[in-house]
Amino acid sequence: MTVKLHTVGEDALMLYLGASADEQTLARVQAAAAAIEHALGSELIDLVPSYASVPILYDPLRSERLQISRRVRAAVDALQVQHAATARSVVLPVYYAAESGADLESLATRAGLSSDELIALHTAPAYRVYAIGFAPGFAYLGEVDERIAAPRLATPRAAVPRGSVAIADRQTAVYPAESPGGWNLIGRCPIPMFDPAAQPCMPVAVGDSVRFEAIDRERYLALGGELS
Repeated sequence: MTVKLHTVGEDALMLYLGASADEQTLARVQAAAAAIEHALGSELIDLVPSYASVPILYDPLRSERLQISRRVRAAVDALQVQHAATARSVVLPVYYAAESGADLESLATRAGLSSDELIALHTAPAYRVYAIGFAPGFAYLGEVDERIAAPRLATPRAAVPRGSVAIADRQTAVYPAESPGGWNLIGRCPIPMFDPAAQPCMPVAVGDSVRFEAIDRERYLALGGELS
């Protein structure tokens, strides 16, 4: 395993564990994150496992950079890489329709498919959560079937509705809150993707396996979904 550790601020380090997003690299990221949490304890302020890296934020008033760097390297050198036991299988319901996914029909046409065929391809795989970013609860999931992969919109929308399920390139995601965005919208999920008052605050975590389940309009509204 090639490990690179760089200083990115007075209180932050960036650990690189690979150059691509794949299952093996994700396993390294998860194992490294757990090892660093254990090694730094209360001196660690935060870390954010991502595709192939782990940003590490520490308390500079309690430990100096070289000491933290040595402990991080020692923790990573000693770790046993394996898929994290905490990874879960999560099912997210989605209402796929023109009224809930503005780009569903155009994306299907672009792919030479019917809307039902596109939905079937989107719900077929189990997607790995590779990273959470952009906004709290925005989980980057991959990879969608190459037949329904699509580039980001040339002009992003000023406001994408909360719960929108979308595709960009070979990634898919659920918008946790209304925000600007340029992904292709194909449906909506009624499950909150981020709730700071809940424990845990997100229904998915890096490393989890996510499947989408198609539901009808009535079920979507019954689960608390909104249409606007």
